[in-house]
Amino acid sequence: MAGLTHLNAKGDARMVDVSAKDDTLRQAVASGRVKMKPATLEKIRKAALAKGDALALARVAGIMAAKKTSGLIPLCHNILISGTSLDFNFVSEDTIEIKATVSSRGQTGVEMEALVAVAVAALTIYDMAKAVDRDIIIEAVRLESKTGGKSGTYRREEG
Repeated sequence: MAGLTHLNAKGDARMVDVSAKDDTLRQAVASGRVKMKPATLEKIRKAALAKGDALALARVAGIMAAKKTSGLIPLCHNILISGTSLDFNFVSEDTIEIKATVSSRGQTGVEMEALVAVAVAALTIYDMAKAVDRDIIIEAVRLESKTGGKSGTYRREEG
């Protein structure tokens, strides 16, 4: 089992010990897209869904989800998040892009927190709009960039 960080010598799951790592400022940005019928997107844009303002609720849901990541993803460290923000962009007549930025000063990164924030925000949009559009698609949830820590900076290449 050599080289597998989340398994001990017997092959049992374990949480990686990060206590020897230096505290550094860490930030991660993740994104995802929610595709739907143009009429559904227009209702979201105008905050005209029967359940209310989908984007306001999705923003709060994403922030809450980032804070709960260690309870959702096995072996993920419980970390003190310094900040979380979510932005929504209407990229076409049928697509909303979600971008989450999470930051922390600590011994482990915040990539999972940013990804979970995007995923839960997208699921919240689906839940808010499903009564008018069950064909909504959540896609392309991915890490865009991360900074800090021993491995340094990562930026997704276009393509």
